[in-house]
Amino acid sequence: MGALMERGLLTGALTLHGRVMPASNATFVGEIEGRRVVYKPVAGERPLWDFPDGTLAEREEAAYVVSEALGWGIVPLTFRRDGPHGPGMVQLWQEPDPVQEAVTLVRDTDVPEGFRYVFEGLDDRDQVVSLVHEDTPELRRMAVFDAVINNADRKGGHVLAMTGGHRYGVDHGLTFHVEHKLRTVLWGWAGELLTDQDRASLELLSGRLEGDLGDCLLELLTPHEVEATRRRVKRLLRVGTLPEPGQGWRAIPWPPF
Repeated sequence: MGALMERGLLTGALTLHGRVMPASNATFVGEIEGRRVVYKPVAGERPLWDFPDGTLAEREEAAYVVSEALGWGIVPLTFRRDGPHGPGMVQLWQEPDPVQEAVTLVRDTDVPEGFRYVFEGLDDRDQVVSLVHEDTPELRRMAVFDAVINNADRKGGHVLAMTGGHRYGVDHGLTFHVEHKLRTVLWGWAGELLTDQDRASLELLSGRLEGDLGDCLLELLTPHEVEATRRRVKRLLRVGTLPEPGQGWRAIPWPPF
């Protein structure tokens, strides 16, 4: 994004058009200089027992910074600025393709072609349904990205399937915790080897975390959280596989959508 456009988004008037309901934290849809945006004020963040109060906006921006460093464009342009309800996170709105579903539920355990099985359960009529997600390079990169940022809340609704095949991820407030908290619906590649492209991107990211990227993240996260991110990337490279669900914590966010 050009400097003039970015400066306009940082300083232009933020006009609100409505509130997203329901949402765990106060979330508004608005507009800045003709560009539709999502605005989440810090004052509207719901207190959490395991994340420090008032830090979700910084974590959202940190996720964008890491996404850009990887060069994968997973997170839409995200930044912090003042708004009608005080300082908060602002993110460029992305309109998904209404006919595509990157993550969905199917009847029984029949996995459609081009999808991967995650888990099964019962719907409100006690019928067996399975959670599945598409098997695409774009979504697989998101699974790697979530492992890097320690995403504790990758719901199906947080994946935006765009026309042309791109996949955006949104809602990254519950990230970068120092403890392992990976909760995601994207377990279909669990335990699989990283691709050569994954490794090349992660090696570059690891180097930048020791320099300019690490310094940038220190303005958004604690030193312990930045160091934990460095360790996660190094571990991914050392182990060489995507993480698997472990014992002792809930590996799927609830609700999953």
